[in-house]
Amino acid sequence: MPDTTFTRPDLTTFTRLDDLGLEVTGQLLEPHRAVLACRVVDPDDWCKRCGCQGTPRDTLTRQLAHEPFGWRPTTLLLTVRRYRCAECSHVWRQDTTAAAQPRARISRAGLRWGLVAIVVQHLSMSRVAEGLAVSWNTANDAVLAEGQRLLINAPARLDGVKVLGVDEHVWRHTRKGDKYVTVIIDLTPVRDGTGPSRLLDVVEGRSKKAFKHWLADRDQAWRDGIEVVAMDGFSGFKTATTEELPDAVTVMDPFHVIRLAGDALDGCRRRVQQELHGHRGRKGDPLYSARRTLHTGADLLTERQQERLDKLFTGDQHVQVELTWSIYQRLIAAYRHPVRSSGAAEARSVIDALTDGVPAPLVELRKLGRTLTRRADDVLAYFERPRTSNGPTEAVNGRLEHLRGLALGFRNLTHYIARALLEAGGFRPHLHPQL
Repeated sequence: MPDTTFTRPDLTTFTRLDDLGLEVTGQLLEPHRAVLACRVVDPDDWCKRCGCQGTPRDTLTRQLAHEPFGWRPTTLLLTVRRYRCAECSHVWRQDTTAAAQPRARISRAGLRWGLVAIVVQHLSMSRVAEGLAVSWNTANDAVLAEGQRLLINAPARLDGVKVLGVDEHVWRHTRKGDKYVTVIIDLTPVRDGTGPSRLLDVVEGRSKKAFKHWLADRDQAWRDGIEVVAMDGFSGFKTATTEELPDAVTVMDPFHVIRLAGDALDGCRRRVQQELHGHRGRKGDPLYSARRTLHTGADLLTERQQERLDKLFTGDQHVQVELTWSIYQRLIAAYRHPVRSSGAAEARSVIDALTDGVPAPLVELRKLGRTLTRRADDVLAYFERPRTSNGPTEAVNGRLEHLRGLALGFRNLTHYIARALLEAGGFRPHLHPQL
């Protein structure tokens, strides 16, 4: 049974000011905030220059935003005593660095509360500023700086990374400026089954140069420890990995392989639609009506969907679509095969079939074949290394999309990168051990 012994009410302990070296001397409850009058507990009356004891001279006040209680903003009105040395006439004030950083407007407890609100509770910066009763700029600058110091710049943050995931991400949807960034993900916990993926960094631009420079900035011992890099079909990421991580195995993500095949299927369907009817797909056109059914796995088709496909492929009008659809389904079956060696053999047979002998009219399959042949080793490497797909990377991208919606968009890339790292950097257990 938990201890239910009650003690005398202590406002200093309740507001956790004893951890800041402060003591509450009074309170003022205003309609929209609470003001706590405080004093510094330690006298700090010894001169830092000559070591003699000083005498009290006067006092001044310092106002700090503190963590809210019951969502009521709490302000600390701190009385700071000044001393004068009798020997060297040096004047100084009491040390308040335990309560707040020099010239800061938010207490250390308030910064901690704001950081937890951003990382754990996923609140917007506007809501944090409202809870601290400070301006948005003040809250943003202070909380992000604390996040950088405590979490992002931690020396051991990149330790233990064995599997990387890299992908592009759209951080804003305006025409002005570069809207793409490169996200680097730690997939090691996913491969080992110890936890979710985490965001390692966000780099401006989406190019070989951006990823290559990020890898080059890491020390050699860290790069030597990377075993696998999962990526999409962008050749720039492949080249950067080969140059900077020659011993790492590159894996082309199954999602992007299937997406390439799906794009070939859509391209073939649209081309045949134009050739047969002279216009884009319209309601009632068989190919247009079946566009979603064509992308459904064969083992997941309902009876109605199967009847629609049987009717679609009756005759020779849509034979090119049928051939492209069969390749698409074979790739899906390869990745879904319960035996990985058999799945790899099926994927290899599909690549071999697309390498030579594809009829000239099937331009979409020929293009797909060239891509898969060029990246055959990366495609097949997935079957030997389970749980190394870029699926968790896409999940992190989804979380960043949610962050951008929560903030109603970002205009400053530096702020976006910092918020993205706090949002998806895997810092929640550091601030809330029970999560």
